[in-house]
Amino acid sequence: MARTTPPRPYDPEALFPALAAHRGTTTRLHPRPGTPAVTDSHVGGPLLWPAGTPWPACTHPHPRDRGRRPQDIRLERFLAEFWVSGGGRPAGEEKQELLRTLRDEYEVPGLEDTDPIPLLGVAQFHRRDVPDLPAGPDGCDLLQLFWCPFDRHGETGLAMHVELRWQRSDAVPDPLTEQPEPEVVGYEGYVPAPCVLHPEQVTTYQYGGLLPAELEAAITAWELLPGPRRGARRRYQYDLSIPPGWRVGGFASWHLTDPHPMDCAVCGRAMALVLTVDSSEWDGGTYSWIPLEDGPSARERKEGTPTNVTVGRWGELNVFGCPADPAHPPRWSVQ
Repeated sequence: MARTTPPRPYDPEALFPALAAHRGTTTRLHPRPGTPAVTDSHVGGPLLWPAGTPWPACTHPHPRDRGRRPQDIRLERFLAEFWVSGGGRPAGEEKQELLRTLRDEYEVPGLEDTDPIPLLGVAQFHRRDVPDLPAGPDGCDLLQLFWCPFDRHGETGLAMHVELRWQRSDAVPDPLTEQPEPEVVGYEGYVPAPCVLHPEQVTTYQYGGLLPAELEAAITAWELLPGPRRGARRRYQYDLSIPPGWRVGGFASWHLTDPHPMDCAVCGRAMALVLTVDSSEWDGGTYSWIPLEDGPSARERKEGTPTNVTVGRWGELNVFGCPADPAHPPRWSVQ
């Protein structure tokens, strides 16, 4: 089923004609639970990876020998859905014991902090499906996202490790069938649930803090005006500017930190937003973006977390790429 973003509560450019110079497009991916094929654009499904090509691995030094098993995380999620849908429910004590077993941490004997571990294959996107996906290097048309399922990279010991890989989809005649994954993960929020996508290109506007000062001041003054209904608020950032959820292209939100330059480490050129991975498709501040097909009751049905991915403290990951050479390493920011 297609997903359609409702019209915005206000016409941004009718209110602020100068916004036309800061307009762009972004493709909302609208992931929903499903069973994607290896040739599909998706989140959490099998990747179109060539057999015989080494799978990406994390080689950064950090503890990696203790955590939850990915298969236990997936089984726990399946059982939760099964029980909610009216499936057979074990007795209370049996259920709690089963859940305790599935939530146990395991240790991988002999795994050193510097031993390579497979990255988790998170998602893949075809240019044929996603209008705002940039062109890849050397005619590549398929972008794949990987990350390490542990949070101990870099000098702070808290940072994620993310990799983007490009493929030519017509040059993978023999896809890898048994795809590697680490024996344990440090955080269940890094294990994506299989989702099919319903891409939709929508209009978006630059983050308010990056607009010219005069325009930003006008928007701030407008937000302070009384809303059309008692208690309603006028909000540029949450209702008019950048949609929530998984999306490709457009503008990054900097609501957690001040905006800062994202320049390519290889050539120094300013990078462009490639992909946003969001912990939720909507929340208390962004209900106006719930697709028409999901309906207003989606707020109560708690359908806003289809991928089961959680970034940081319920935030979003913005991944940037070099427009001069998409083969250059990406950079990212967690908001």
